[in-house]
Amino acid sequence: MGTGMARGAARRGMRVAFGDGKRIMWDQNSRLIFHGNPNIATPGQEKSSNLEWIPFYKGHRIYNKNAGDHWEWNMDFRPIRGEIIFVKQEKYFAERAHSEGFVVVEPNVPSWKSVAPNKQWPVERYNEVARLLKSRGLQVVQFIYPRGSKHVIPDAKKISTPTFRHMAALLERAAIYVGPEGGMHHAAAAVKTPGVVIFGGFIPPSVTGYDIHTNLAADTEACGSFKPCAHCKEAMASIGVEEVIAGVEKHMSMVAA
Repeated sequence: MGTGMARGAARRGMRVAFGDGKRIMWDQNSRLIFHGNPNIATPGQEKSSNLEWIPFYKGHRIYNKNAGDHWEWNMDFRPIRGEIIFVKQEKYFAERAHSEGFVVVEPNVPSWKSVAPNKQWPVERYNEVARLLKSRGLQVVQFIYPRGSKHVIPDAKKISTPTFRHMAALLERAAIYVGPEGGMHHAAAAVKTPGVVIFGGFIPPSVTGYDIHTNLAADTEACGSFKPCAHCKEAMASIGVEEVIAGVEKHMSMVAA
């Protein structure tokens, strides 16, 4: 998301500094995502004269704030499609891994986060989506990560991706992404890959969703609960396999046109 906020800064002769106005504050993923991006200043460059400060960093994400037992969403926030500057090796990896035009199905959410159960669409429904798409002649792919993937889809071709950047380079070659709201849906938007993104009832699509995606959410207020809650479980249960398949077919028909 930060790369979207910084887009175009270099053309103005500026760089964006993500931090508190005095210190550039990156998290454990920033160096990987921001690598090679001329729009973004790195830690240690705080004294540069061409900085534009944006208070977007871990613990201060602008689109939400901690309300004790849940996130309170900033309903005025709208994400800007990001960008990833790939190196030749990453592009080469993607070209060797698979031809273009496949469907990525991602059944996993980060299991170490307390909110994971609230963002998890039933895995058996992901399996059914993959089965139906494969039966219709589409190539279905699931990415497998260095730490492994908790949920593995039987009907998907498995491709190991060594880093998030390699995953994103391969995602750029996909026809569509199907999966949860999160890092991969932001990456899909950054590489201009359409998607069917399953929001459920945790976070509003208006806050972190993109126009190039079909964003599926329950007709209910997004609770942002830090702990597993019945509301989010019911919200996810209300999204059917047929809705996801319809979203895929819509995007595939647009690609074919």
